[in-house]
Amino acid sequence: MAKHQDWFEGWRLFALLALTLIGLSIWIAGMRQFEVEGVRMVIRFTARTSLLLFCLAFSAAALARLWPNAWTRWQRRNRRYLGVSFAASHAIHAVAIGCFAVLDPIGFADATSVVSYIFGGIGYAFIIALTATSFDRTAAMLGPRAWRALHLVGGYYLLAQFAVSFGKRIPEMPLYALFLIPLAAVFALRMISMAQRSAPRPVRAG
Repeated sequence: MAKHQDWFEGWRLFALLALTLIGLSIWIAGMRQFEVEGVRMVIRFTARTSLLLFCLAFSAAALARLWPNAWTRWQRRNRRYLGVSFAASHAIHAVAIGCFAVLDPIGFADATSVVSYIFGGIGYAFIIALTATSFDRTAAMLGPRAWRALHLVGGYYLLAQFAVSFGKRIPEMPLYALFLIPLAAVFALRMISMAQRSAPRPVRAG
């Protein structure tokens, strides 16, 4: 039983999630003979898996503080591996975007803009930096204060980028508003946790 549970901890969890994402992405693209529509389906799929994994990683500390239980302790304990799995999901997302650009240059040009290149590029730069500093040695080299600042700024930037990316599709597809709910929940949880952490503790008499 313990060996079975180990697959859902640490780097084994990352390997399981990454291989599952790769397998599902290949399967989804293969359903459309690896043509443009299949590639675009992979782009949409990995955007959603990236959202899920990001929310799990970025809410882990707040949830563990506010509602300590078996699930939130597991989530907090595996926050690093959920974060790296998010990076793997978005790497697949980037590969699919590149395939879209090659297979359908005109459609790709219509779907993108200079603004998307700039802010998307900043987002990927943060993902690379956050992933690179998700290891003990690189985190130690960076130092705890710089590490915290990088992961805090990067996390909130990615949260905002997800909100904009999904939110701009709401006028055409109103159901995309549902994807903003977990983002709003993560932001609220972090704000509540921060407020509780900074609140002065009552002094006991005697």
